[in-house]
Amino acid sequence: MSFSTVSALSPLDGRYAAKLSALRPLMSEQGYMHRRVQVEVAWFIALSDCGFAEFKPLTGGARKYLLGLVNNFSEADATAIKQIEKTTNHDVKAVEYWVKSKFEARPELLAASEFVHFACTSEDINNTSHALQIQAARDKVMLPAIDGLIATLRDMAGKFAEVPMLSRTHGQTASPSTVGKEIANVAVRLAKAREHIANVQLLGKMNGAVGNYNAHMAAWPEFDWEAFSRKVVETPAPLGLGLVFQPYSIQIEPHDYMAELFDAVARTNTILVDFARDIWGYVSLGYFKQRLKKGEIGSSTMPHKVNPIDFENAEGNLGLANALLRHLSEKLPISRWQRDLTDSTVLRNIGVAFGYAVLAYASLATGLGKLELNQEALADDLDASWEVLAEPIQTVMRRFGVQGAYEQLKEVTRGKTVTAEALHQLIRSLEIPEAEKERLLAMTPGSYTGKAAELARRAQAS
Repeated sequence: MSFSTVSALSPLDGRYAAKLSALRPLMSEQGYMHRRVQVEVAWFIALSDCGFAEFKPLTGGARKYLLGLVNNFSEADATAIKQIEKTTNHDVKAVEYWVKSKFEARPELLAASEFVHFACTSEDINNTSHALQIQAARDKVMLPAIDGLIATLRDMAGKFAEVPMLSRTHGQTASPSTVGKEIANVAVRLAKAREHIANVQLLGKMNGAVGNYNAHMAAWPEFDWEAFSRKVVETPAPLGLGLVFQPYSIQIEPHDYMAELFDAVARTNTILVDFARDIWGYVSLGYFKQRLKKGEIGSSTMPHKVNPIDFENAEGNLGLANALLRHLSEKLPISRWQRDLTDSTVLRNIGVAFGYAVLAYASLATGLGKLELNQEALADDLDASWEVLAEPIQTVMRRFGVQGAYEQLKEVTRGKTVTAEALHQLIRSLEIPEAEKERLLAMTPGSYTGKAAELARRAQAS
């Protein structure tokens, strides 16, 4: 069977392949190889500037050529590395040999070829490569997608700030809000969660087989290898990696920062699961309609249906993402003694976890773009729920010392169909100032929204 999107084992590379085109070059095996080449080249160039008699500083032409190997890395290059790996059965060694193979027509580089991967363990290359992959995926794909959702939610918060909506606590009618304020709640939560993702420092270590610079010190005992390693890790690309230096490790970088990041993404996704379910419910109640797209079918047997599939797809894919993210965050910080290999195969699934999250973000964006507010349904729901005014009436009664205020309203409203007339009759009988009676008589479920509109507009401007 030839590989195509319809023969792919994963739906990320099959059914949903087109929606993940921005993530695939970063988190695929090709993306991993690309970053490995970047790390090998950065380390090699930096070594040439250490002042070692055995490795003179590279010429400008050699540096440009080496950086070109990184900047122009292609699918053909990745395939060539895979061919080498068939012999080596070691993926990092295959990258090293591929880099060296590019020196064959360049005497200056060929003479220094043994300084490729010099004193490095495979994990020096791998951990920094994973960090670079994660950095690119987070900053170029995931955060922009989340930012797009936040912008849409803030816009909706402002647009619907004044539109009253019946609340439901425990599924029962409750004090009204506005559509904008309920959207604002999510926008504010999501913005805070987004900052947690953005603020996680991405670490890298380059300190040898067990974290002690053993091989480095054997070669040049007097050289400050720790300072050199820090410089390579923290210097911005292209001459360095632009990560945060990890000074303490075993053979592998401890992966604590990964756990922190994955937990932050999972927390963000949980907020969005909550939101997707709420919007699904509001569509079910008729608060939102969905724009029709010509040719689309909602059911194979029920022609009338317009299903909230984007929010359902988002919920399902967020769940898949979180299942993987939580396993990653629980498993990766654990390694037997100075290392075992269980992290290696697990790390290759970071792109899968991110892929399901990005797919969900896209589904939410699509779903939000289809929504149309049904103000008539919102108004009808409010008009059928006068019982929610029991709260303000009894609160005003308490203000003026009316005894048993809560109990009186409970007797009138609990478990009953409450009408405006019944409430107005009660209000007129109260021993409170006439001005307060008039204020309560003028109140409707749709006007009893507190500071909801103000809070919604504030969130829009944040």
